[in-house]
Amino acid sequence: MTTIAIVSQKGGSGKTTLAVNLAAVAEAAGQVTLIIDTDPQATASQWGSWRSERAPEVIDSAPPRIQHKVDQAKAQGATFVVIDTPPHADSAASRAVEAADLVLIPCRPSAFDLAAIKTTISLVRLFDKPAFVVFTAGPPHAARMYEEAAELVRSFGIKACPQILPDRAVYRHASAAGASVIEFEPDGKAAAEITALYMWSTAHVTMSTRALMAE
Repeated sequence: MTTIAIVSQKGGSGKTTLAVNLAAVAEAAGQVTLIIDTDPQATASQWGSWRSERAPEVIDSAPPRIQHKVDQAKAQGATFVVIDTPPHADSAASRAVEAADLVLIPCRPSAFDLAAIKTTISLVRLFDKPAFVVFTAGPPHAARMYEEAAELVRSFGIKACPQILPDRAVYRHASAAGASVIEFEPDGKAAAEITALYMWSTAHVTMSTRALMAE
């Protein structure tokens, strides 16, 4: 089973949007998928309730119960778990990172947002988990901006994911309809981008697992 934690202690980074859409792509790819919502605002849970019981399933969890919920999901046949975390919550973030095979840190490609992820990076290092920054909600056509942001991220001692999720209105339209972008606009650019991120993430987890087994 693959467990991915979406963590950023900076608000407004797009954690829930990333979490629900990544899980939806996994479900469409044939995974048995679960979203664990640890945010008291329960945005992912609200999205799940709008779906009228369509997969992926969304459950909530208090921070101390995250590992138990992950173990329970695995025992019940889940193959892909996404943990959505709140901002400014060290306990939830720590437990999510501890339970994860891969940590994705969504971040807008702006100076203030980039500076704010240093706290999250320090947290991830405590658990020595594979982690990457995912640039979100930036301009669709700004290659130089993303190159500079990736360079700054490297100076923090972490890499940026090569897959970028630019700002696209379809994310807002899909969420309001209780849908994912691959359901709302399956042939659109956002659907292709989140699918590429899913494929990259699963490939990275597979490579990391093989490397650990070879040690």
